[in-house]
Amino acid sequence: MLHKNFSRGLIVFGHDIIMAALSFAISVYLRLDFWVAFHHRETWLTATALFTAISAVVFWASGLYRGIWRYASVSDLWAITRAVSATLVIFAFVMFIWVRLEPLPRSVLIIEWFVLMALLGGPRFLYRLFKDRHFGADVNPEFDNQIPLLLVGAGDGAELFIRALRQSEHSQFTAVGILAESTRRIGRQIHGIEVIDTLENLEPALIKLKQQGKEPHKLVLTKDDMDGARIGKLLEEAGRLGLTLARLPKLTDLKTGLKDRIEIKPIAIEDLLGRPQVPLHRNSMTQLIHGKNVLVTGAGGSIGSELVRQVAALEPSLLTLIDNSEYALYRIDLEVCEHFQNINHQSEIADVRDRGRLTQVFKNAKPDIVFHAAALKHVPIVERNVIEGINTNVLGTANVADTCRASDVQNMVLISTDKAVNPTSIMGASKRLAECYCQAHDLLAESTGAGTRFVTVRFGNVLGSTGSVVPLFQRQLAEGGPLTVTDTDVSRFFMTIREAVELVLQAAALGAGEIGGRMPAGNISVLDMGKPVRIIDLARQMIRLAGLEPEKDIAIDIVGLRPGEKLFEEVFHGGEPVVETKCAGILLAAPRAADINEIKDAFARLRLACAALDNVAALDVLGQLVPEYIRYPIDKHALTHR
Repeated sequence: MLHKNFSRGLIVFGHDIIMAALSFAISVYLRLDFWVAFHHRETWLTATALFTAISAVVFWASGLYRGIWRYASVSDLWAITRAVSATLVIFAFVMFIWVRLEPLPRSVLIIEWFVLMALLGGPRFLYRLFKDRHFGADVNPEFDNQIPLLLVGAGDGAELFIRALRQSEHSQFTAVGILAESTRRIGRQIHGIEVIDTLENLEPALIKLKQQGKEPHKLVLTKDDMDGARIGKLLEEAGRLGLTLARLPKLTDLKTGLKDRIEIKPIAIEDLLGRPQVPLHRNSMTQLIHGKNVLVTGAGGSIGSELVRQVAALEPSLLTLIDNSEYALYRIDLEVCEHFQNINHQSEIADVRDRGRLTQVFKNAKPDIVFHAAALKHVPIVERNVIEGINTNVLGTANVADTCRASDVQNMVLISTDKAVNPTSIMGASKRLAECYCQAHDLLAESTGAGTRFVTVRFGNVLGSTGSVVPLFQRQLAEGGPLTVTDTDVSRFFMTIREAVELVLQAAALGAGEIGGRMPAGNISVLDMGKPVRIIDLARQMIRLAGLEPEKDIAIDIVGLRPGEKLFEEVFHGGEPVVETKCAGILLAAPRAADINEIKDAFARLRLACAALDNVAALDVLGQLVPEYIRYPIDKHALTHR
């Protein structure tokens, strides 16, 4: 393939040399009478040879042969302009040194610039027009059995898609119109396709296209970062008018390269979040991970497994996976073996509640960075299993943190949750206590100037994670409904697993000092979750995405809040001043941790309560350490004898 590309480059190079010689002859002929030029033919032949030689050197040095003619663009035209201008300047200088430019009229150089530009640029753009088949008439969907599309968004995405349609020899789609986000572009065209109207006027646009015999079968979203609420309204309106809504693949979806066939994807529930892509400091993330020993607890879970994938892509020296579930560990281990064959990794069955086993694993792995994602997270289940929740989320975190300090780990990253803010559940309160423990140790490390530094990252619900509402709704939809919602006013923050983990790595790099110096000790990195989403709206949108009508085809049942659940979540406590960072999408919550000695004493009492399976005593200690924890009234007698 390399030899083939090199051969093509030589052919183009030869073409340009011939054009250079021809352009000089044409320029001389245009400026001088043929007989005058013929009378001084030896001088002009020598000048032509000199000009051609200079052109060859300049053209090759200018990198004109790295471009592809089919994709000739403005940047290629600019490269040709630079090369032609440089050639003429060098030629004029050489001619001045040689013959003081006496036989060469100055106007020949000006004529030569235009002629050579035309002879170099013209064939390139004519070739592109030929390959793109722009000479023919637009495809008519009536006669070619193509699916007519109405594009949403009159920007770069629409332009690229229309161009790709025309380059494809056997496209199954054709664009018949465009909807813009504002009125400024109505009436304009992109590659001959008219901007019909705005998004808010979908129905009038459809009527106009139908009158023209171009009724679309689909709406296609061509913009990646359109507001989620706007997409939701468009989805609802499209369903009412009998249209389906799809979108173009995002650049981040193209993991295996571009294909010749143009594929349109269904609108996914994450598209309705509409959160703009956050710019990431990739270099800092690479510096944090590359060549380091990295350990991930809870590696088989939703967050843990995505952490493993993204960490493996950054090429650590050794990647250690820990989980107490053999099956979950087997799945992620198999994935690493298949997709990251060059990564040195090991998988260890271990429970974070077993400090001895952690010490053994850490001794062998010698981690530089630890991501602690192991936790019990399902609110109703943890609510019924108090001791288990505290043992894992609180004491398990303390075990990991203590082992990190004893093993001289550089950085530990704790994955926390918005349920830790003003908690009303065991799960939330236990995660808040885990935050306190890591905050206190980070403050201690800063004050002593030694020891493991701790980074705590807090975010909300993750779309598609095990036990989350989206998989529940998908299962209920598959069974024909109804979809169960706890309360009409309940809302949650959402983000995708991928973007959550990307921001976790970004926050870890920020906390480790890879971005503009280390952040203040004890701060919690809070991911920007955007606007909260009402769960009932999410349910309705998922029904529409399935091509069904809410309440008509699929019912929605209101079942009431379960123990420990809140109507809405918060990402900041009132006592945590918000601090901005140099990273978009990440804010800091100032520390409000207790003294480390008080925490150690309380944790000692908590260990005794858990060892005795004393739920009431464990809850008393939890309430002392997390005073904002509000627990729903319960029967303590029943709790004690559960």
